Formats: sequence, C-alpha cells, structure tokens
Amino acid sequence: MTRKNAREIAVELCFAAAANDTEIGGLLDSFFEDEHYHTLAAENEIYAEKPDARQMAYIRSLASMSAEKAEELDGYIEHYARGWKVGRISRTARAVLRIALCEILYMEEIPAAVAINEAVELDKKYDDAETVAFVNGVLGGFVRAELPAQTDEGAPQTEK
Repeated sequence: MTRKNAREIAVELCFAAAANDTEIGGLLDSFFEDEHYHTLAAENEIYAEKPDARQMAYIRSLASMSAEKAEELDGYIEHYARGWKVGRISRTARAVLRIALCEILYMEEIPAAVAINEAVELDKKYDDAETVAFVNGVLGGFVRAELPAQTDEGAPQTEK
C-alpha cells in the first residue's frame, strides 16, 4: 500500500467519524477488523491491500491527530478560508484540509508542498473543481503566512 492510499484511508476515516458523530478511536478499531476491511475492496481500490504496521501507524496517527486537534485545525481553516465558517465546508474537504494541516504542522518528514499537492490531488477524487481550488487556496495561504521559510525554499506554489 502506498502512502497516498494510506492518506486517503485516513481522510475517509475522518469523514466517517464526522458524518456519524463517532469517536475516531472506536472507528479505527472496528474499521480494520479483517471481516470489515476485506468487504471494502469492492467499493474502493485503496482497500485492495491491508496496511502493514508502518502504514497503520501513519493512518492511526493522522486520523487521531486530526480528531484531537480538530478545534485548532478548524481555527486555521476558518482563518484562511476568508469568510467561510467550517460548517459551510463539505465534510470531505474539511477532512482533506485537516489531514493536510496535520501533515504540515506535525509531520516534519513531509514537506508542506507535498502535503498540499497530495491534498489537492485527493480532493479532486471527491469534490468539484471549485472546492479543489478552495482547498488549494486555504493550504497555500496557511503555508505562506504561517511557514514563510518553507515558501521561500520553493515549497508550495499555489494557484490563485
């Protein structure tokens, strides 16, 4: 399984937790039970292979961090969404934004430009072009304002 697929699974878990008002910990435990997980392959190719221990740690870390830091992450999203309240943003876009912000803020091994690019590519699978541009703009604005050193190093070059 690729990191891209693991990231997408983390986004889907965050979406499911928000949509069902479920705690992420319990969802993580039940989601990866063999009986349940193997049924998902028919729905989405990312589930064709079960994550190994390293990938599971990555998925669990992203999904848990996204839930634990949701208030902080949503504050950044609202600030850089310029006039949009988090509640107006689709659950999918919100999950993508939270995961990308977690990678940017808390996973030093993932460059901001990679997190933004992956978030944009992932959101293209779920949302329309306008929402994808919105996700790109929020993340790009965040990095330019909060992490200017990464922008100066040629990291994210976002579209306006």
